[in-house]
Formats: sequence, structure tokens, C-alpha cells
Amino acid sequence: MRSEGCRPIELLAPARDLLCGKEAILHGADAVYIGAPRFGARSAAGNSVEDIAELCAFAHLYGARIYVALNTILREEELPEAQRLIHQLYSAGVDALIVQDMGITRLDLPPIPLHASTQMDNRTPEKVRFLEEVGFTQVVLARELTLAQIRAIAEQTSVPLEVFVHGALCVSYSGQCYLSAALSGRSANRGECAQYCRLPYRMIDAEGREIVAGKHLLSLKDMNRSDQLEELLDAGVSSLKIEGRLKEVSYVKNVTAYYRQRLDAIFARRSEYRRSSYGRSRFDFEPALEKSFNRGFTPFFLHGRRADITNFDTPKSLGEPVGTVKALKGNSFTIAGVKALHNGDGLTFFNAQGELEGFRVNRVENNQVFTLDRPMIRPKMALYRNVDQVFENTLAKPSAVRKLAVEMTFSDNPFGFTLSLKEESGASVSIGKPFQKELARTDQSANIRTQLAKLGNTPFEAATVEVALSESWFVPSSLLAEMRREGVERLLAAKRIRYRREERRLTPTDAPYPEKRLTYLGNVANSQAEAFYRAHGVEQVEPAFERQPRTEVPLMFTKHCLRYSMGWCPTRQKGKSPYKEPYYLQYKDTLLRLRFDCAACQMLIFQTNHK
Repeated sequence: MRSEGCRPIELLAPARDLLCGKEAILHGADAVYIGAPRFGARSAAGNSVEDIAELCAFAHLYGARIYVALNTILREEELPEAQRLIHQLYSAGVDALIVQDMGITRLDLPPIPLHASTQMDNRTPEKVRFLEEVGFTQVVLARELTLAQIRAIAEQTSVPLEVFVHGALCVSYSGQCYLSAALSGRSANRGECAQYCRLPYRMIDAEGREIVAGKHLLSLKDMNRSDQLEELLDAGVSSLKIEGRLKEVSYVKNVTAYYRQRLDAIFARRSEYRRSSYGRSRFDFEPALEKSFNRGFTPFFLHGRRADITNFDTPKSLGEPVGTVKALKGNSFTIAGVKALHNGDGLTFFNAQGELEGFRVNRVENNQVFTLDRPMIRPKMALYRNVDQVFENTLAKPSAVRKLAVEMTFSDNPFGFTLSLKEESGASVSIGKPFQKELARTDQSANIRTQLAKLGNTPFEAATVEVALSESWFVPSSLLAEMRREGVERLLAAKRIRYRREERRLTPTDAPYPEKRLTYLGNVANSQAEAFYRAHGVEQVEPAFERQPRTEVPLMFTKHCLRYSMGWCPTRQKGKSPYKEPYYLQYKDTLLRLRFDCAACQMLIFQTNHK
């Protein structure tokens, strides 16, 4: 059950590297997740332990946390290296690890909290309760869950729940996709997904009749739950996660800032929620989600099944609508626009073959757009902008500051003066300086406040400056500057000492796992993972697909359903297909067979070499 009272809420942002991580913090993140040097579910987003240590030191000044993704399944021979790496990450100051492989729980670990990755396929109260009982301190839920399902899990557990609110969507349940491993040997559970879901497919029926061709039938839109944040909080969610450890820094800046503003607006109305870190971010731009990479937006299944979760036309970033073509003239055209264009903008359109093409704007004069080479556009064609050059130029510069509020008091003592600083997290220091006091000819209060408030490029800003002198003493500006600098240095040191990360060791327990048998879907790739499940009552444990590839088993489990997309769902739409099942998806020589599990409301995908 959720605890009552003022609940801390975490905005969790992604970081491809150290720069992205720092910018995520500056732009309002309460926590950042970043890839380890190895064993992360985005193999192209690894980072050195040294960079992670620097990011931890930076984040902890604001009370923000750093989580490291160590969420692949591990081979037997990799366990010793994983154990050494975990100790290094703990020494670097990491606040928690995001893991998938249960073998990690049986290693010799430092007291570092473990978060259950969404790769564990966390979608039932029973599974989440088990993870809580064995010691996980946060659980990342499956993206496909409805609000009612999330609320049910929250009502039956007390572990903090983390949900995705923004970014790219895997079409399969996370951790339950083996398509890439089967077709290319690149396992999604090893961080090497080849993204077969983004390819164009031809859909045919059992008799070879073509249903649709050249469409990205497994490609989903991107998640956007910015309008459902309050509902998620009320359902019991404590951590709101932005996807994107492969995204550029401009994406991290813009999306993090947008969600920071939306959450702060909720906190201003709802006193039962508060942010989980300190400091306020100010932005030099107006965040706008549509200006960052996206395939179109969907809240996904939060309120149940809906028709607008896919983008069959393109897996690329379409951009925001900007208008339609009016007339062509040489290397220019006029546009009936809904938004102003800029020199250098990137525009996109769908060509005559239905494929997405793009071009750059050379210059704009009123509603006339000039290009270096004439794109294959025609009148009345819709245009989109996937690069707003002015917006990108703004984000390429420093675009946010994050300041911690400090109360400052300047007073006298028998030997000179004292400066006291108290920062919003509770850290406080006092600086005393001996000084031969003498009365001033004019009141010093204004100058004292002005000089002490000059906190410049430090993480602090003066919320109040109180002058509490017994007499109108003369105080040189040089002394005030010296005391201010020393006060800031000591306050920074006090904050580093004061920061206390959570420490947690897994407690041995005989809590039973919700299932007695684990198939290949359990992703058990090493002896320690198998020993973990057997210790918790699992009687039969099959090896992971990556250890023992199989034929004639589902390679993907997805709540996206092509029968529903075509209007033929017998349960919800009562539509009748003119085609004969089974249906197939074909890409070059790859042939995939579809099966529909209506009881579980999901589609299963198999590899096949024949029809």
C-alpha cells in the first residue's frame, strides 16, 4: 500500500554521456539513468566509471540521484567482471543499479540498491510484490499497463513504482522480444537490438494475397503522457521516466525541461506531492515536445486499447506540421503556413511513393521558401518541420541554470563579523572574520546585501540576505567578497558531506516466485540466475533463448495487434476480414507468421521459412 503524506516524486531523465547527464540535471531532472561501461541494454551508450563518478558528484549537489543501467542478461563468464564493475560503480557514488539478470543478486555486492528493469516484464501485482520481498527498492513497470493495472499494483505493494512517460516505444513487451536475436544474432536482451520492428513489411494472407505493402507495420509512435502525469501520481507512481539514452543532448534538454514545468505546475496545486531533489531550473527557451525527435505521439494503452498507437508510414521523425505547398517556382515555392519558417530549417514530406523525404531550407522571404535543390514536392502537399534551426541554435548554447536557494545572515560579533548561510536542503555554515570595527558615515545595509548576493556562477542564489548588525559598522566590499567566497566553498563542502545515499543489502528470503516453471521467457542465462529462481521455489528452469535458440516459438509478444489495426478484431470491432489466416509479414527473404491470442489481447510473431 502507498504511504500517506507528502510523497516525493522523481522526474527521471536519460543520459547518453556525461554532458547529457549534467544538462538533464540543470534542466530539472531529479534523477538520471546512464549506461555502465558494459552490460547496459543500449550497448552504444556506455560510459566510463570516471565520467559516472563526475556526474554523481554534480547531481548530488542538488540532491539528485544517478542510476546506472546494468540491465542485460549475463553469460556465465561475465559474472566476475560484472561483480568488479558493480563495486567500482558503488565507489564512484552511484545511487542504484537498474538490473535484469537475477544472477546479479547472488554476487558479492556492496550495499547498493537494485531497481528492477522493465526488461524483467513487470506487469502483475504478484511479480512486483515478489521483487519487493527479495529487496528491490524500485520497480520499472511494463509500458503496456493501463492506469487501472498500475493502480492495482500500487494498492498491493509499497515499493516505489517507476513508469515511462515519454519516448520511443518497443512494440514488444520489454524483455520478451527475440526477433533480433533469431534473425541476426543480435540480442535485445544483450543491448544489441537490430530494430526489425522499424522495417517496411509486406502483409499477406495464407493464400499469398497481398493485404498491404511497404508499410512499417510494427513501428509504433512515441509515448507522450504529459497530459496524464497527475493521473499517474494519483494511481501511486513515484518515478516518471523519459526514454532516450541514445538521444542527443538537445532532446534531453527540451524534454526534461517540458516535464519539469508540467510537474511543478501540479505540485503548486497538490501539496501531497513534492519534487525529490532541490533547486529551481530557469530556462532560456520555451520547451516544446514537438520540436524534438518523435514519430508522432500516443499515451499508449494507459486508458486501454486505442487506434492511434502506430505510424505505418515512417519510423523516422516526421516533425511538426508547418503548412502546405501553394505554388512552385524554380528552386523556390510558396507555402500556406501555420508556423514561421527559418533559414536552415529541415522540412519533410511524403513523396508519390508514400516515403518520407526531407530537405533543408536555404532562406525564407515572407511565405516564399528557397532551396538549393528543388525537392519533389507539388501544390497542396503537406509539409512538416523536423529541424527548427532557431530552436536548435538556442539549445546548442547554455540554455538553463539550476539554483539552490540560500538564506544569508550577516551579523557582528565581539571580534568582527559573521556570515551565516543556510541552503534549502538544510545544509548550513558560518564564517567568522576578525575585523577592527568602526562606525560608518552612511548606512551599509544596501551595499552588504548587494555584495553578498553576488553568487554568480555558483549553484546558489540568495533567497534572503538579512543584515543583523548591532551598529551601523563600516564593512569593506573586499571583506564581504572574501567572506562570500569562503562561505560558498564551505557550503559546497558541507553539502558533499551531508549527502547520504541510500544503502541497501538484499536480505535472504524464501519468498516464493509467482510461477513454478520458467520457460525461455525467463531469460535465465547463467547458473547464478538459475540458482536464484530455484531458491525461490521454481521447479523447472529453461535456459534463455540466447543460450539455446529455438524454432517454432514466439519471437515477439506485443499488445499491438494488426488485426485490430485493420479493423478486424472479433472482440472489439466485430469486423470480418476478407483474407484468410494465418497472416504473414515479409521483408526481403524474412517471413514472419502472426498469431492472435485474443484471451490475452496480444499478437505473437513467429519466424517461418514457408507458408
